[in-house]
Amino acid sequence: MLRSLRVVLHKTEKLRRLIPVSDRQWAKFDLLKTLVRRDLEARYKGSVLGNLWPLVNQLSQLLIYTYVFAIVLKVKLSLQGVPDNNFTFGLWLFAGLLPWIAFTGGLTQAAGSVISQPNLVKKVVFPLALLPLVPVLSAFIESSFGLIALIFFVALTTHTLHITLALLPLVWLTQLLLTAGLGYLTAGLTVFLRDIPQTLGVVLNVWFYMTPIIYPASAIPETFRGWVFWLNPIAAISEVYRDIILVGEVKHWSEWGVASAISALVFYLGLSVYKRLRPAFADVL
Repeated sequence: MLRSLRVVLHKTEKLRRLIPVSDRQWAKFDLLKTLVRRDLEARYKGSVLGNLWPLVNQLSQLLIYTYVFAIVLKVKLSLQGVPDNNFTFGLWLFAGLLPWIAFTGGLTQAAGSVISQPNLVKKVVFPLALLPLVPVLSAFIESSFGLIALIFFVALTTHTLHITLALLPLVWLTQLLLTAGLGYLTAGLTVFLRDIPQTLGVVLNVWFYMTPIIYPASAIPETFRGWVFWLNPIAAISEVYRDIILVGEVKHWSEWGVASAISALVFYLGLSVYKRLRPAFADVL
């Protein structure tokens, strides 16, 4: 996984001449790349499987949920162009789980990113805005390998790759804005309220079951279904993942648009709060 990351990072170097960004901003980008790479290397250092563990964890969740909902509870799905069987349910489930795994993994670690690095916080020259971004990007990169596995199995099952896969970067942008925005907000507040990470764990547990990830959206009463999609960006993101990867047709354009707007607003508000609180970080830590 780290080798693939290095290849991607190497290719970004070639884009520098094409993008009008100052040397100072590129220096911050280089620092961010270094921090993300070190974070990924440190997470599973010394383990046998190394950075394959995230993929193993994702696949284990897939197997558990598939067994419970498809085999025990016998939840049935009907997807255009996809065979109707238990394996199909697993693909559908995995497509919805991937953005959630990246979202929760990045957010929970971002919440403690400032208090876990007091030495960096007290360095005047260190750009503190990078700290919450490191776990967000690390979790996203880890989930991308599960995404590759999902696309492979979909192609193996349906014998086709949908052209809508080209829209994935746009969905990632919405997902990253939401995760980073909440990451900035929780990271800043955690410095002053140490109960935030524990509270966040409870909120995410409730949030998970209020999002149609392990059950189809059709199971939600029609009266509340619209509210779930319009007010829950992750619900829209998960459904768009399924549209793009499994169906080959985006059926939730309006929900995706609203989710993108909410994510951009959350990012702006989260970063604003973080910047406002940042001058007091060193005094508290």
